[in-house]
Amino acid sequence: MYIGITSDLKKRVWEHKNKVVKGFTSEYGVDRLVYYDQTSDAREAILKEKQMKKWERAWKIRLIEEDNPEWNDLYFDII
Repeated sequence: MYIGITSDLKKRVWEHKNKVVKGFTSEYGVDRLVYYDQTSDAREAILKEKQMKKWERAWKIRLIEEDNPEWNDLYFDII
C-alpha cells in the first residue's frame, strides 16, 4: 500500500500507472487508486499522511473498504 500527498491527483496517479516515477510504486507495481481524501490545507494533508503511514495495515484496509469494498480503481472516476 502506498500513501502520499499531491496537489494534482490525476497527474500523480497517471505517473504511477505509467511508471514515470522511480521508487516504491514502480518497483512493486502499485498503480491503482483505491482511496483518496481531499483538503485545501497542505499542512493538514501532510499531518494526516504521516499519521496514516503509522497505522496498522488492518486499519488502512478497513478505511478503504468502508467506501470501496471491491477495491475498484477510482482513477477512472476522477478523470
